[in-house]
Amino acid sequence: MLKKFAKVFTIPDLRRKIIFILGILVIFRLAANIPLPDVDPSALSDNAAFGILNLFSGGGFSAISIVLLGLGPYITSSIIMQLLTMIVPALEKMYKEEGEAGRQKFNTITRILTVPLAVMQTFAMIALLRSQGVIGDVTPFKIAVLVTIATAGTIFLMWLGELITEKKLGNGVSVMIFAGIVAGMPALISQIISTFDTANLGQYIMYIGLTILTIIGVVFVSEGQRIIPISYARRTRSGGGGGTGNARTHLPIKVNQAGVIPIIFAVSLVTFPTLIGSALQASSNAGLASFGEKMAQIFANGLFYGSLYFGLVVLFTYFYTAVIFDPEKIAKNLQKQGGYIDGVRPGQETVDYLGRIVSRITLAGAIFLGLVAILPLMAGFLTGNTSLAIGGTSVLIVVSVVIELVKQIDAQLVMHNYEKIR
Repeated sequence: MLKKFAKVFTIPDLRRKIIFILGILVIFRLAANIPLPDVDPSALSDNAAFGILNLFSGGGFSAISIVLLGLGPYITSSIIMQLLTMIVPALEKMYKEEGEAGRQKFNTITRILTVPLAVMQTFAMIALLRSQGVIGDVTPFKIAVLVTIATAGTIFLMWLGELITEKKLGNGVSVMIFAGIVAGMPALISQIISTFDTANLGQYIMYIGLTILTIIGVVFVSEGQRIIPISYARRTRSGGGGGTGNARTHLPIKVNQAGVIPIIFAVSLVTFPTLIGSALQASSNAGLASFGEKMAQIFANGLFYGSLYFGLVVLFTYFYTAVIFDPEKIAKNLQKQGGYIDGVRPGQETVDYLGRIVSRITLAGAIFLGLVAILPLMAGFLTGNTSLAIGGTSVLIVVSVVIELVKQIDAQLVMHNYEKIR
């Protein structure tokens, strides 16, 4: 491993990419520590929803920075566009059939949609922060300034994320969330050390054990795959005659094809009602304030929150897998290339077979992701300590991003060695 790490920096192109991405992450972390004007971050209360918001803003929310929304609006926009591909045929055709040009158009629409979503979320965030006493009385001009700055911050992060993605060393959104989690680890470790109490030694051991088991489970599921044997009919020649033979290969189908995206999507949605409820409680309208209080109480219920979180993760795992894995397209490509699955007829039977396989193995991956997402919540319920309520999500994102980065670096090393041999 150390030899491979050293070899990475001996390849000029790969070294430049890594240095570029590290530079982008430094800029991101600097932006996450530039506060909005006339705010008091110290007045922000401790809230589980706020912790999740801070996680997905890369630490920008806790500092009430210019990027306090993080990539939330962009993620929400992506969710909306992906859902629309299921109900709008023109978008589905653009995304799946028009190749790279179609995907670029699709991404452009996603970026444009991000802007109004960022504006709306900033208005909601201002109301929430006012209810917390972080922002005092605001004039229309100040609201316009805050909305402009926060929206520009989100667009800036979206651009930085796309710059990272272009380097083909991980997904930009995931890498930036990963950077935010890692940046917060020193403070978390320092807090644990300063508050260490031997009376709670059993809880610390349990959480360490859960973390190790989660890491092992994430690696196991991320690397798990179902191998489907594929045969290709080919023409062979021997002397003056001819004949037929079979070339054999396989089609690997991953247990978790969606990666960490379902977690990101689910968290983005599950925190939204909580934030709206908190913001409405500060309303001068008694009806709205009462409605906001009831909504906050519902989502404060651990059982309801955990069940909804689990269900959304499972739902988005199936949804995203359906978007990125198309059995009909794979069956058509196999048929065009003269390939077939042993014991399965080409055409619709192959489509049905692949659909059944993907549905079954995705169920295992979806349940695993859901359990990892709510595992810390269950541990907090059993021990009465909820300080690590989002630890499972953090571990899942960190491990998944590291695995993906290692794979992509390995691929680029293999490509470099191949070009060198040629």
